[in-house]
Formats: sequence, C-alpha cells, structure tokens
Amino acid sequence: MKKRQKTAAALTAALLAAVVLNVSNKSITVTEITVESEKIPPEFDGFTIMQISDLHNAEFGAGQSDITEIINSEKPDAVAVTGDFIDSRRTDVDKALELIDGLDEGIPVYYSTGNHESRTDEFEKLEKGLLDRGVTVLQGEKSVIEKDGSCISIIGVDDPSFGGRVSDVISSLIDGNYTILLAHRPELIDEYSQADLVLCGHAHGGQIRLPFIGGVYAPGQGFFPEYAEGKRVIGGTCLIISRGLGNSLFPFRINNPPELVKITLTCGNNT
Repeated sequence: MKKRQKTAAALTAALLAAVVLNVSNKSITVTEITVESEKIPPEFDGFTIMQISDLHNAEFGAGQSDITEIINSEKPDAVAVTGDFIDSRRTDVDKALELIDGLDEGIPVYYSTGNHESRTDEFEKLEKGLLDRGVTVLQGEKSVIEKDGSCISIIGVDDPSFGGRVSDVISSLIDGNYTILLAHRPELIDEYSQADLVLCGHAHGGQIRLPFIGGVYAPGQGFFPEYAEGKRVIGGTCLIISRGLGNSLFPFRINNPPELVKITLTCGNNT
C-alpha cells in the first residue's frame, strides 16, 4: 500500500508539473518599456510599437488569437517582428501567417529575419506570404515613417547566418533620422551602435530563469548570458531584448513566460 501511495504521489506531482509547465508556456505577458530620447521628434511622442519575436511555430489559441487579441487591444502604431517567426525543425509557415492575418487592418508590420529562416527551404514561401499581406520585409533595407512633417527610420538586417557583415549594412542605411533597428541577435550589440534603438530576440530570456540570477542559457552567448531580456542602454544605443514567444530545441520555459513587448517612444533626455 505504501508503495502504491508513493507511486500515486509521484504521478500526481509529475502531472501537476506538466500542467504548470504547459500553462506557464502559454500564458503571454506584456512588458511595457518606455524609450526616451531628445532625438525623437515631438510628433512621435507616444508612438507605440508591439514587438513579436521567436514565435518558432508555437500556437497560441486558434489562429494565434491569444496573441492577436492582445496586440489589437493595445492599438499600436506599428508591429515589429524580430526573427525566428518559423522554426527550421518543424516549419509551418501558415502558423506564422495566421498571426499576421489576425491583426487589425491598418497596423503596419515590419519584419526582419532570424537564424531559423536561413535554415529552411520554406523561407521564400514565408517571405511571399508576408509581402502579400502588406508586411514590410527588411533585409538590409530601410523604411521611413513620416508624421506631420517629421520622420523616423526603421531598418532591418538579415541574421548573420544569411551572410554579410551587419555593421556595413547598417552604415549604408543610417540617414540622420531617429533610427530603429530590427536585428535578431542581442550579443552583436557592438555592431549595432550606429542605431538609436535596437529590437532583438534570439536569447529566449535564457530559457530557464533563476531568482536573483536571471537566464541560464542563450544561443550565441552560452550559460548565464549577459543579454537575455529587458532594456539596456549602451553608449548612445538603447537595446531591447524580447524573451520571445516560442521554444525551439529545448521545449519548455521555466519561470520565463512568453512575452510581447510594448515600446513607447517619448521625446526628452536620453535614459
């Protein structure tokens, strides 16, 4: 009887752990970050961007409704997708495109690639689907947003796994406007220093987050990564790292719920 009780307790504990892991990996948090700079034109004071990163073909409700309902309720001025929208190990382009389909009409979407896009032969299908839906795909390109006579620039670079030197591409796109860079890998911050604001993903928040320590492991950085999540100001560049939404090789997040980031621009002193 004792042995049966122990077995039952162990099974119950395992079931509860599985439930907790599943819930924590599906419950999306919204992190709000304010970026303040004197370089931001007054016309863009209060301009909001919702950042999506590292979906990795995860599914959040039918047609990605858990994600799109949050974004639509925030009524952002723009959406930025910072790579790994698909997963090269289990590529499902439709799951990514469903997310775009669920966004309210009129929200401009800007997209740059991650390393997983470079590893699948279905990237062209994804790119076509994004372009057909009006998404601005930035592969070493720039888009200028104008508002009441003032401008800011959004530029995007391909993940280095596509080839090419990131800093050279950025140099060719800088134009003097307040510049937002969409780049997948935060560990390459030294190459992004020409941009004013950089939005990254890739680190998955360190996958497992320990109290007082932070993320345990991130691709490209190894154990206890320096750039795993949140806002960092390095020189004249503000770096924002999304913990992302999905998982890839390691299937679970622990103490690290999926994240959407809401960025609000405000003019003033640099912080």
